[in-house]
Amino acid sequence: MKQNKISDKEVYDYLANHEVKGSVQRIAVMRYLLEHHTHPTVDEIFTELHEDIPTLSKTTVYNTLKLLVEQGAAMMLTIDDKNAHYDAVKESHAHFFCYNCGKIIDIYNPEGIGDYEHKLPDGYKVQGIQLYYTGLCPKCASKTKN
Repeated sequence: MKQNKISDKEVYDYLANHEVKGSVQRIAVMRYLLEHHTHPTVDEIFTELHEDIPTLSKTTVYNTLKLLVEQGAAMMLTIDDKNAHYDAVKESHAHFFCYNCGKIIDIYNPEGIGDYEHKLPDGYKVQGIQLYYTGLCPKCASKTKN
């Protein structure tokens, strides 16, 4: 699923708001995350961007994503045992992972997200919550008998 095209200035401003200096590579990676809500991996981002930026390396993509996560411009999802996935959606939401096809979808307003904060012992400060659901997507579920 692809959103509308985002301008260089919008991406540059988004990065600046997260105290990330804009470079050609950083803008391209951030734009990809903002325009594609597919929860891509490093390899997927590299494959998509390498044709337009032949000097781009997987290491640069990895380091850019690491910086974006550290600065709060993106989040890393560890829902898949095989790959880290990345998401630029900042609104509170959960994720569903199909363990058959690997598709990850966003779930907005899941009941109970954030309800655990009041159960923490005194003194703990929550800075983030990641809620994952796993199972089969409708397409994969329809292919199985159980």
